[in-house]
Amino acid sequence: MAKLYFRYGTVGSAKTLNLLAVAHNYTQQGKRVLLIKPELDVRWDKQQIRSRAGLERKADLLVRPDTVLDEADFEGIDCVLVDEAQFLSTGVIDQLRALTTQRKVPVICYGLRTDFRTQLFPGSERLMAMADSIEEVKTTCAFCNKKAIFNLKFLNGEPTLAGPSIDLGAEEKYLPACYRCYNLKLADERALAGATDGG
Repeated sequence: MAKLYFRYGTVGSAKTLNLLAVAHNYTQQGKRVLLIKPELDVRWDKQQIRSRAGLERKADLLVRPDTVLDEADFEGIDCVLVDEAQFLSTGVIDQLRALTTQRKVPVICYGLRTDFRTQLFPGSERLMAMADSIEEVKTTCAFCNKKAIFNLKFLNGEPTLAGPSIDLGAEEKYLPACYRCYNLKLADERALAGATDGG
């Protein structure tokens, strides 16, 4: 039986680069891949899947939370690759899960596990529950050499917990951080906020 994979990592862990490498390998072998991304990801170009290293490829299918996948789109496909899977709805993930049994095609999803407040994205939570294989794409903390596990958000150059859970950005807004550095940076920000407020 084909499997559903969830490959998660922090910002800057080369998840999209990994996805594009897998797509390249399938194509080099004469196999057909179908690339999916959420419609809301418009950081570069609505249709493009682009890594921070500069590699890119056009997405075959853009999905919204209410998207109903058309089985005809998956005819003759050898592998489905999904970028920014944390933004998918549970309904879309359940449809991708069904593809692995109905179409016998592997589905590999790449995305963040948690938001900048360390809360699971609904899409990631569903993937953690439904995936046959859960793999971490690792990178180091931007502030030390420990493994990064969190996404630290910045606003005007300062660490913050402000803003909506889905707040698109790249290195100008987010950096990978280990547990210790994440807490230290936010403690500095809280102390500064307290001093400014007179508290």
